[in-house]
Amino acid sequence: MSKVINNFQDVFLNGARKSKTLVTIHLVNGFQLKGIVKGFDNYVIVLETEDKQMLVYKHAVTTITPGKPILILEDEKEDHE
Repeated sequence: MSKVINNFQDVFLNGARKSKTLVTIHLVNGFQLKGIVKGFDNYVIVLETEDKQMLVYKHAVTTITPGKPILILEDEKEDHE
């Protein structure tokens, strides 16, 4: 049985991870990180960029901007087919 993802944050990050979409993570100090989401949990996001991995703490993140739209709902997927 597959695990149900309950919160919007997890749905968004999982969509970015599965589609391997380039994202820009904006931090509270104004710094920006660009890369591919490789994984995440309740506290961190693993970002890969230029063959390097970064462990980014979510409490330091203000915004995540995807390079292309992330499909959030199954209805959206059906609309695009």
